[in-house]
Amino acid sequence: MTKLDFNKLGGLLPAIVQDYQTGEVLMLAFMNEEAWNATLLTGKATYYSRTRKELWIKGKISGNMQIVKEIRIDCDNDTVLLKVDQIGGAACHTGYKSCFFKKIEHGSIKVIGKPVFDPEEVYKK
Repeated sequence: MTKLDFNKLGGLLPAIVQDYQTGEVLMLAFMNEEAWNATLLTGKATYYSRTRKELWIKGKISGNMQIVKEIRIDCDNDTVLLKVDQIGGAACHTGYKSCFFKKIEHGSIKVIGKPVFDPEEVYKK
């Protein structure tokens, strides 16, 4: 198996996440080696939170899990592409299907779509 290069970004790899069926880009997250190994072992997308400095399994709190269907690695072995089955319909912690729900249109930001869930209700902060 190809050895991933966790050294370029201080132990982290960018993980681009795509809907397995549609190809829609859902989010960008980061993985350290522990998150990578957990993802391979469980088949559930696991990431490293740069702000909380800990692993997080996508959907553990919200129920919006990501089941990994395919993994691709870029030419430099320093970025991964996860193709996932997005359970629950929302990849974004703000409740939207994709983290990329804002579009620049005529110089202003337009929100595309509606949230699938209310983050204040789900995360109760």
